Amino acid sequence: MSRLRDFHINCRGRLMCLSIPLQLVSLEDENGDFAIAERRQGGALRRERINMMLIGPQAVGTWILASLGLAQEILDDRELALIEDALAALDASVAGDYDATKHFSDLHTPRQARSTLP
Repeated sequence: MSRLRDFHINCRGRLMCLSIPLQLVSLEDENGDFAIAERRQGGALRRERINMMLIGPQAVGTWILASLGLAQEILDDRELALIEDALAALDASVAGDYDATKHFSDLHTPRQARSTLP
């Protein structure tokens, strides 16, 4: 079970909310102003009613970034993968088993060989 149960982080007594990826599973009205979105969190299914007015109506199946019931951004596959990796890294860090080599692969670049001057 994820320690980031509701994607709220308690850091030194302060609570911080995170935006999380959710997939639209149904539209709540004909205008597309509200939708139902969900994501798997460990073995549980998280389902929320989302206000879509900031980004406009979207098709069922679209992944969005949402916080506090408000859709903030439409995610493409690359963005979704990067965010999921960051959330997994945060979860591992909270659990005390973070390994930098397992996360943020987009930041891993091989070092260039240093040239030596004769």
